[in-house]
Amino acid sequence: MSNDSTSRIVDGLLDWIARAPAGAKLPATRALVAEYEASPVTVQKALRTLSARGLIETRPGSGTFVRAVRTARPLDFSWQTSALRSPQHRLPDASVTMRPTPHGAIPLHAGYPDRELLPERLIRAALTRAGRSDAAVTRSPVSGLPELQAWFAGELAQATPVGVTPPTASDVVVLPGSQSGLSSTFRALVTAGQPLLVESPTYWGAILAAAQAGVRLVPVASGPLGPDPADLSRAFEETGARAFYAQPTYANPTGAQWSPERSRQILDVVRAHSAFLIEDDWAHDFGITSEASPVAALDDAGHVVYVRSLTKSVSPAIRVAGVIARGPARERILADRGASSMYVSGILQAAALDIVTQPAWSTHLRGLRQQLRARRDLLVDSLAEYAPAAHLAAIPSGGLNLWPQLPDTVDLPGLVRACEDEGVLITPGSEWFPAEPSGNFIRLNFSGPNPGAFPAAAEVLGRAIERLG
Repeated sequence: MSNDSTSRIVDGLLDWIARAPAGAKLPATRALVAEYEASPVTVQKALRTLSARGLIETRPGSGTFVRAVRTARPLDFSWQTSALRSPQHRLPDASVTMRPTPHGAIPLHAGYPDRELLPERLIRAALTRAGRSDAAVTRSPVSGLPELQAWFAGELAQATPVGVTPPTASDVVVLPGSQSGLSSTFRALVTAGQPLLVESPTYWGAILAAAQAGVRLVPVASGPLGPDPADLSRAFEETGARAFYAQPTYANPTGAQWSPERSRQILDVVRAHSAFLIEDDWAHDFGITSEASPVAALDDAGHVVYVRSLTKSVSPAIRVAGVIARGPARERILADRGASSMYVSGILQAAALDIVTQPAWSTHLRGLRQQLRARRDLLVDSLAEYAPAAHLAAIPSGGLNLWPQLPDTVDLPGLVRACEDEGVLITPGSEWFPAEPSGNFIRLNFSGPNPGAFPAAAEVLGRAIERLG
């Protein structure tokens, strides 16, 4: 039979379906073969055509039926407006850094390293071993696997100078990523409605966590060397705040690293005001021309609450971090974590511990340092050649980002759109300020895929700045 026979059957059944009610049963295949004087193969082909159009459905053992036509209608959720009322704490929109990358685009907006910068073999092997271990079928303690607690404490203890008592495993609470740790720490130590001092600019996720916890952010200006201790002291005095959130090592977004002297000065200010320093060491493993030097290593009186993440350096699929806190502060954070998530997946903890205790982990970090340096320098050179108006106040000694400042005349939202139209994704600096931005900034991540495209991306950025400036 030809395609004309199939079309004839389809047309005939379309007329039949138009007159039949929804759910009506079509004649059996044998009856259709007789009616249209066609072969069973041709009849089946016609039925498949109608099924692909969504007009009929086959129910095994029952027959073929006319499918009910569902008409889309607007749904009414207005009742929820009265039920929910206004949100107690309005959360900021998700950052541009979380946007997926369209195919073929050059992603300078991303927040995570490309997979080629991750220890992929170690990750896969560790997850396989963890899946075969008792961690796959048992619940871990609320505070974390004892061995992983000991690793976090031991790493910080190695940086602790003589005369300062190092932390112990019992000071550690293992977290499902540092983001949830920030939320818990803000809720536990600051509480809703109270002021929290933060560097400005600062990590957008900390701004989000603060909004979720309902704390009131008080910005303290911070530059390439960190915040001015006198400014910080004045902010403590004026606000009565009892906590300061900061990233002393390779700050996101600026890449700033505090000097040892600045770290001691900031710690002295915190101590003088009987306050906490919430130290976010997210980039501990991303040193390029310097080493991480946690402020927490200088403190044994419980003033520094130290958050150490493994998520970015190990794998975004292994969301594991540790918070080191001493005294009642740890108990409050632990209580909040228990209420929020009870405990962290034992498999993820076991895998993370496996990875960071392998000899190959140190080898990986040495190679990572060289790769990050090559990527950073390529992007810096590309900006200097093709986008000289994107001024860098400092070249970061670690981390994943550059923080160029643009002329004040540049339309920043328009610049972001113009670059995206040409396949280059960048992050507007406005996301990283807890209050009004102090200038026109963008954040460029040099750890994403395809670093060979950095010169082309800089060309696009340079043209857009000229056009919109």
